Amino acid sequence: MTEPTRAKADSTTPRLRLGDFIRQEMDAVIKEWVVFASTHIPAGANMTQLALRDHIVEILNFIADDLESPQTAHEQVSKSKGDGPAEGRIQDSAAEIHVSLRLNDGFNIDQMVSEYRALRASVVKQWAARKQPGAETDINDLTRFNEAIDQAIAESVAEYTNLIDRSRNLFLGILGHDLRNPIGAASMAGAMLQRLAPPDTKQMALASQIVDATQRGIQILNDLLDITRSAFGTDIPIVRAPMDMGHLGVQLVEEMQSLAKGRTIEINVVGETEGEWDKARLGQVFSNLIGNAIEYSFPGSIISVTVAGNPDGVILSVHNGGSPIPAEKLVAIFEGLTRAQPLQVDQQVSSHLGLGLYITKKIVMAHNGDIDVDSTDQEGTTFTVRLPRK
Repeated sequence: MTEPTRAKADSTTPRLRLGDFIRQEMDAVIKEWVVFASTHIPAGANMTQLALRDHIVEILNFIADDLESPQTAHEQVSKSKGDGPAEGRIQDSAAEIHVSLRLNDGFNIDQMVSEYRALRASVVKQWAARKQPGAETDINDLTRFNEAIDQAIAESVAEYTNLIDRSRNLFLGILGHDLRNPIGAASMAGAMLQRLAPPDTKQMALASQIVDATQRGIQILNDLLDITRSAFGTDIPIVRAPMDMGHLGVQLVEEMQSLAKGRTIEINVVGETEGEWDKARLGQVFSNLIGNAIEYSFPGSIISVTVAGNPDGVILSVHNGGSPIPAEKLVAIFEGLTRAQPLQVDQQVSSHLGLGLYITKKIVMAHNGDIDVDSTDQEGTTFTVRLPRK
């Protein structure tokens, strides 16, 4: 950045407070800002001066206003954590609007943050260049100035992350929706080939592979649609109807046994297990938890499923042996794109996206239930779901 050229103040010049200095020298600060922003190639190379300036005036005015406003110790601590004053705010801040425009212009987050670093350096350098006598207020002004810059950075980073997340989730939603039809068509074609192909032939084996592969693809798309819906703040929809949780558990265990890779799945149903739930969604819960147990248990081990009724509701638990879930993984076990444990030695890389436990938790929460997990070397891993009857 270029050095500002101005006459230096002598010792008799009244020292400007930093807020007043920012207002007085705003044009010089903005000039350096534009020069710096234009160096971000290719994003800034072809932008107009007006586009490069965008909300710098509003940001500088916000900083100057902040410097001149009273601040309690509590407000200072909150600001240091990136929690700026939001009471009564009905529109986006200048920093949030700025990052939205920079994102549209092709700036990445590092380039956007570097602009604030350049702004900080420019203001401090030009203020110090006046060579005015020091004042007791200087340290406080500089502290408040850095807090205001940090708040603007925090708002910009948060908004940048939010915009990127929304774009990603929108893309996943569109992808999941638009791929369902061609994959569904391929699945139906495979099923038709199964009906037409002679048994125990290569054609039958290939048709079965097509059906299995497309069904896995459809399940992945269903997971994507569920995760995208949840990311946009919409609960996973459920349709309650009278059902028997014990019967559903037995059905799912029978279905999953064919996929158990040599593990044995046992189920124990105890007590009254009828209630009002979404049968299809709770089938996903059984499938996800049992599938997770199959994937991370030792070969030849037993997976235990329990459905126990009590006066308030039903408790579902799935237990498996195997390596325990590391403590650092337990914290985020129900977050999206997170794998619970390392794969066992006989396992192939899973085709799942790490969304199963996240979606399971969302389904349980939609039923006003809760889910937790215990995992130790001695006891193995147990996922426990508690669901009220209504």
